[in-house]
Amino acid sequence: MRRVVITGIGTVNPCGLDAGSTWQAVTAGKSGIGPITRFDATDYPSKIAGECKGFDPEQWIEKKRVREGDRFIQLAIAASVMAVRDAGFEPTDEQKERVGTFIGVGFCGIELFEDTVRVVDSRGPRRITPYFIPAVVPNMAPGQVSMLLGYRGPNFATCSACASGGHALGEALRWIQRGDIDAALAGGTESTVSSVAVGGFCAMRALSKHNEEPEKASRPFDKGRDGFVIAEGSGVMILEEREAAIRRGARIYAELAGYGASADAFHLTQPAPEGEGGRRAMGSALADARLAADEIDYINAHGTATPAGDITELQAVKALFGPHAEKGLLMSSTKSMHGHLLGASGGLEGIITALAIHHGVVPPTINLDDPADEAQGMDLVPHQARQKPVRAALSNSFGFGGTNVSLVFKRHD
Repeated sequence: MRRVVITGIGTVNPCGLDAGSTWQAVTAGKSGIGPITRFDATDYPSKIAGECKGFDPEQWIEKKRVREGDRFIQLAIAASVMAVRDAGFEPTDEQKERVGTFIGVGFCGIELFEDTVRVVDSRGPRRITPYFIPAVVPNMAPGQVSMLLGYRGPNFATCSACASGGHALGEALRWIQRGDIDAALAGGTESTVSSVAVGGFCAMRALSKHNEEPEKASRPFDKGRDGFVIAEGSGVMILEEREAAIRRGARIYAELAGYGASADAFHLTQPAPEGEGGRRAMGSALADARLAADEIDYINAHGTATPAGDITELQAVKALFGPHAEKGLLMSSTKSMHGHLLGASGGLEGIITALAIHHGVVPPTINLDDPADEAQGMDLVPHQARQKPVRAALSNSFGFGGTNVSLVFKRHD
């Protein structure tokens, strides 16, 4: 099958409004978590989030068209345009028929849903905006992006909770590998810092209550972890067939070489015992990339800072990687800085993984003051980034419903 490379990246997230500022922040160990400002969280157990502060959709979307999409669509458009510009990707009109758009979304436009329910309750159904339905449907994130850029290849949203962005990248990889298309925009987007979404996760006791020091609230793999920190944002890549990218002289960040997916078939929200499902997804991704476990230098962990999830991921890594897990393998969770972007996680963390390979720098897990017992012997890159050549890396995304995705990225040669 054909090889696939990453030639452009774009992101909006709590650590930065573009890829450059994001990379600078995560390698400096700088948190993007703060008090919630998008609604009044006074009565909520968790009052903190990762917000894309300063994001202005009118920088990316014509003013009169901003209302056509909820915030998750606006974030997707911004990241996609940045990725295209970064890649210098300018397909001809004919070539656009072989460019796909795959953007994962965990929720739909939940903020606009909330606002519309209030309108119906206070003013009646006749006051619903005609833009409501197309503004909240998940597939309108890739839909609007494809319309804006004129890409006429396959266009759909993967919707698999926190694995959505990872699935989108994996599906784009497959379409290009098979020769069905030649390039794709792929990644994830999410905007759920809203009263109902935050309230729902609070009801599940899934969110951190470390409200006094927001920047220290996301504590993956630490004994003091008490849940994840919800966040918003988008991360999108340009993926191209390798030979075509080389012919046009594109800069190549890394190669996307492997895709593995699995189901726990176990529980609504809890991972399978000992991370069995995640282990199988990682193993499938390695096999797909034709790599041995000891050829992986870095894992960008799912690492949400939930009590059960972190432990099972550590167990899965140790089971799959054996002695290599404690001898030379680095693993970190950048959610310690940008929080949990839910459906957008795979997109953003895929970008960070590709940049780790490109720059030879592994980002840290901040707030890791007292590692969990299960982390004994593992190098989770606490507090500070690490200079290290990365030959190949793995990025994990696991979601409610027992859905798991692992992606393998390689240094391009």
